[in-house]
Amino acid sequence: MNKNSLFAVLLRSPWWVSLAVAAGTVALSRFALARFDMPELYSVFVALPFIVIGCVAAWQQLRAPSAERIAATLESLRALSWDEFSVALEDAFRRDGYAVSRLSTAGADLELSKAGRVTLVAGKRWKVARAGVDPLRELDAVKQAREAHESIYVAAGEITENARAFAAEKKIRVLDGTELASMLPRPGS
Repeated sequence: MNKNSLFAVLLRSPWWVSLAVAAGTVALSRFALARFDMPELYSVFVALPFIVIGCVAAWQQLRAPSAERIAATLESLRALSWDEFSVALEDAFRRDGYAVSRLSTAGADLELSKAGRVTLVAGKRWKVARAGVDPLRELDAVKQAREAHESIYVAAGEITENARAFAAEKKIRVLDGTELASMLPRPGS
């Protein structure tokens, strides 16, 4: 799904926005259907996609961790050693169906394989408070040298705007914040 499509935007919006759009769609379609002497029940069918999107968005938002839980999880992840953190990261990727192997290459720490696609992961600098462009450049260089399909940069801290722009330009997925806290269970829980 295109990230700028109406349904993608509605999925990222609060759930009630989709239901408000559905209500507006019902009202407009009832008016239009009345002009053509068609049953008003059809207006519900016209709004059904927005109702479904609203329900999906509500389900996702109910399951999403709270801001306090995300902060606590990220803080506890920063307290781990690299060995502990890398094991948790490997386990999380294995749960997602990847074959995981460690690399001894500067710039990338893990190699993931799934369905013939190779993804490189850089995570050793996950603890830094503010990550810049340099580790992303290193990851991109290794990705090109190893002819990997994708790359992921893992960070528990802040990513600078320049680094985010570089990641977007080079199609490097940044795994941080909510996504990282959701992917890795809070240590000790």
